[in-house]
Amino acid sequence: MTLGLKGKVCVVTGASSGIGRATAMGLGALGASVVAVMHSQSLKAESAMEKIEARSKEGAGSATAMYVDLSSQASIRQLAEDFDKRFDRLDVLVNNAGVNNSRKTMTADGFESTFAINVLAPFLLTNLLLPKMKVSSPSRLVNVSSNAARGSSIDFDNLQGEKKFSMWTNYGQSKLALNMLTLEFARRLQGTGVTANFLHPGLIRTNLVRDMNPAAQAMYSLIKLFFASPEKGARTSIHVASAPELEGVSGKFFSNGKVEAAPKASYDEATAGRLWRICEELTGMRASI
Repeated sequence: MTLGLKGKVCVVTGASSGIGRATAMGLGALGASVVAVMHSQSLKAESAMEKIEARSKEGAGSATAMYVDLSSQASIRQLAEDFDKRFDRLDVLVNNAGVNNSRKTMTADGFESTFAINVLAPFLLTNLLLPKMKVSSPSRLVNVSSNAARGSSIDFDNLQGEKKFSMWTNYGQSKLALNMLTLEFARRLQGTGVTANFLHPGLIRTNLVRDMNPAAQAMYSLIKLFFASPEKGARTSIHVASAPELEGVSGKFFSNGKVEAAPKASYDEATAGRLWRICEELTGMRASI
């Protein structure tokens, strides 16, 4: 069961393709005013907006495109500033965008890209938009994680591949970090009317691993034939963002639309607290919650 979202403002990052585009389309079909956050203006972005706008029109919703480079903290801050000027409320924030880099690359800010985009970006954007979410409460923070977090651990000496970078190790660690931060948001936001939950969308055909080498890309192209569609992957995000029975539910992990136990390491509050302080330091964002 989903909640009609007429009059609600929903932000979805990574909306130019895959699960993000399907999520934006689904929320628009429920009547939301969808803010589709994309990397840049491009033919792909224009095509995505056409689809999102069409579905939004069907549901009497609306769609607005905004752009951000999630590897740049200045760009994230500009996005938040622009959003504040254009919208007077924020009911749902879906941090969907993510990367899985096959090699270590650094952002212009000097951070390893997987950690910067998968961890620092949602931490910073959420904290910047929280004041608007609080005045719009009840509101929802929805973070798209992955079961790649299972079996992972936080190595504070190798958060950004300082010792060794491995595509799957660092990706899994980044998703575990996102789990921990989501639960920390849930703890800190108790009593504010803002809930924080996270989810695994399933094995989905996306371009998340577009940075793989040619041989790995070829293998992935075969394997992903057995994966589910982005539309199916978006179902859990849409459910967590809109289901009326989840009003007030916070600090939960969802998979296939149901609450499940997250990877055990996600619940380590001491590690989460340390990670939170590191994110504050690296983003210069001293959270007020």
